[in-house]
Amino acid sequence: MEEIQHIKLDEKVNLAYQTINFSEADKPLLVFLHEGLGSIAQWKDFPAKLCAEMDLPGLVYDRYGYGHSTPLQEERTPDYLQIAADYYLPQFIESLGLHNRKLILIGHSDGASIALIYAALFPKNVVQVVSMAAHVFTEQISVDSIRKLTTEYERNGNLKKSLEKYHFEHTDSTFYAFGNTITSDAFRSWNIEHFLPRIEAPVLVIQGDLDEYGTEKQVDSIYDKTPHPQKERLMIPNCGHIPQLSHSKIVLDAISLFLKK
Repeated sequence: MEEIQHIKLDEKVNLAYQTINFSEADKPLLVFLHEGLGSIAQWKDFPAKLCAEMDLPGLVYDRYGYGHSTPLQEERTPDYLQIAADYYLPQFIESLGLHNRKLILIGHSDGASIALIYAALFPKNVVQVVSMAAHVFTEQISVDSIRKLTTEYERNGNLKKSLEKYHFEHTDSTFYAFGNTITSDAFRSWNIEHFLPRIEAPVLVIQGDLDEYGTEKQVDSIYDKTPHPQKERLMIPNCGHIPQLSHSKIVLDAISLFLKK
């Protein structure tokens, strides 16, 4: 991937991003959207491998509040994923001059939820969606796991140190914005299933059967409610919340086959 670059979205937010073979403007663009505590670096080499396999350019970025992008400057609200999909991602695409580009969205966890919402709101420039470990409604398993993670974060300095490699001096604000939002009473009624029937692109839904943050009910909802006949689903055995790293070859093969169709 090329060097990290920054682009100004508005008067308060700059986003950091990296590109892969970005000069190939005539091809669809793979856009990678990271998880709720993720960043560019936490994708590891997965984007580069997928771009190489598909011979397609890629775009990986840190969302507002993450990594090298502007730290959060306000309290996060339960609709933060909708805001990311309806404001920040369109602004980012517009600022880079990609508003007429065909996009293939590759999302993980929170990033997959954002990809689904964006594909519903802006269906004309999204040609395919890959959803890995997305959430479309709140489940108790997610709340319980994040409470457990928060306890670990506060008791064990190793978790905080590991996240500081990616989120630097704003690691606390990144972590607590995520953890406090998901475990709040207001988030219990959070639900984005109403967006799913508006998605016009084929969707590949991937999840591990041992995902500690969500059950197969999430996959069922996405698969059942998205209308495209070429949609597919994949439950990976003995796999947790980050299939693109823990089961990289299975995920790369599945995505490559899906995109080539």
